[in-house]
Amino acid sequence: MSIVGRGAGLRPLSGTFFLPLLSGLLLGISFPTWPSVHLEPLAWIALAPLLLSLEHEERFGPFFRKSWMAMLLFCLITLWWVSLATLVGGILTVFIQSFFSTVPFLAFYYFRKKAGFRFALLALPFVWTGWEWAYMQQDLSLGWLTFGNSQANLLWMVQYADVTGVWGISFWLVTFNVLALLLVRGGESFAVKAGIAMVITLMIVVPLLYARQIFRNTSLNATSPEVRVALVQPNIDPHEKWTGLGPAQTLSRLYSLTGQAVGEERPELIIWPETAIPFSIRLPENKPYMDSVNSMVERWNTPLLTGFPDEELVMPHSASNEAVAASGGEYAAYNASMLLQPTVRMVQIYRKMRLVPFGERVPYMEYFPWLERLNFSMSGISSWQKGREATVMHFTSRDGHPVSMANIICYESIFPGQVSQFVRNGAQFLTLVTNDGWYGTSYGPWQHAAIGRLRCIENRRAMARCANTGVTLFYDTCGRSYAETPWWQQSVLIAAAPLENRITFYTAHADLVPQVCLGISGLLALAAVARKRR
Repeated sequence: MSIVGRGAGLRPLSGTFFLPLLSGLLLGISFPTWPSVHLEPLAWIALAPLLLSLEHEERFGPFFRKSWMAMLLFCLITLWWVSLATLVGGILTVFIQSFFSTVPFLAFYYFRKKAGFRFALLALPFVWTGWEWAYMQQDLSLGWLTFGNSQANLLWMVQYADVTGVWGISFWLVTFNVLALLLVRGGESFAVKAGIAMVITLMIVVPLLYARQIFRNTSLNATSPEVRVALVQPNIDPHEKWTGLGPAQTLSRLYSLTGQAVGEERPELIIWPETAIPFSIRLPENKPYMDSVNSMVERWNTPLLTGFPDEELVMPHSASNEAVAASGGEYAAYNASMLLQPTVRMVQIYRKMRLVPFGERVPYMEYFPWLERLNFSMSGISSWQKGREATVMHFTSRDGHPVSMANIICYESIFPGQVSQFVRNGAQFLTLVTNDGWYGTSYGPWQHAAIGRLRCIENRRAMARCANTGVTLFYDTCGRSYAETPWWQQSVLIAAAPLENRITFYTAHADLVPQVCLGISGLLALAAVARKRR
């Protein structure tokens, strides 16, 4: 009798842990890691084990624990590298993100209790996609683990993002998981399973055919105007940059690398990475350094785009007064970029609009100033302020044609709506400046670079990506890398970036798919209530 008791006790234990953790593992390893690893198709079935384990789970407590365990392992595998920059921040990032990731499953629990398991499966793709978008609209959002991002390197399967954005990819993934579960789950008739198999086949074939047409059209239209860009990778240790090297030594390294490239290749635009100039060069006391940079731009006769910390003196009743009042200073500090041009004294400036929660800015500190004590800054700045405008920068190519570009700063590349706003404002190609050196040789920088591919596909814009220590590369309008330099090396990468003026359906209607999903989720919730009453 005691043996039977032990066996009965072991069965629930294995049922509780195995399937949810299997889902967490499959989700985690399906996300981009190093470039040689391609496990993206695992995401197509990653949710099925967890959903199967939840089918007969009636009590909310065990239901939530299963969902959370799966999401915790998923977040741990995909985001552990954040702890290399800040241990406490990394631990908090994994735990907080895991709780946010369980929200679609809480809705799934509601639908299952009200209208049954099959109805909940039907609702899940809409709920999941709508939640991902809604989550991204608030300052606490990390947004890194949008499900569609897992497919960023699977270029043949994601070209339809120019219609749906990454939201359509998330919807596709959840739907495929649901259909895969129904296909292997008992209780379905042969006719139903045959229909499901046909839909699954179409879900694979149609994106492939669409991608084939896109790649063919891109090859046929390869005569679009181009601008030649030089990406400077100074390879300065991020900690040393802020505390060890002085302004003169930092600028000297940048000057040396840039001067050699300009002399040999004659680019039309030079790009230095995020906070390449690690001090507030526009302040009056730093005027000699600003004059020095302007002098070099004149000598090179080439526009320069560089990242730098910008500070603005706050006057009473100014737009930034709230933020500075929160920090107690008289200057508002921004993570920014500026475009300097020869013979043009006007400086074009863009200030980063989406800041890393707790790393660059504590969410909602403008309302609760005491929250600033929770900041885990890695840059020596207590807290950046948020930019307000998606500024498109303009310069003239060597043949006299005007060029418009967007400059995305680091973490902003994971926000599809913001990037599309730049393109709607007239950007003909994308630039991205970043400093991923905080994360060593982990796959964090490669994951970040992979996600940027989707912004190129969504908007059909090429991207010049300049990183302090790497990954520095160029993407074309299909998200394909066509020039790349090794990371953790001093180098300059020069290539031509194609210019585009067309607007994709996604760019014009960036929020359409997730908003429709939210609307349908609401209708399904009402239908579930009505079904429960009947």
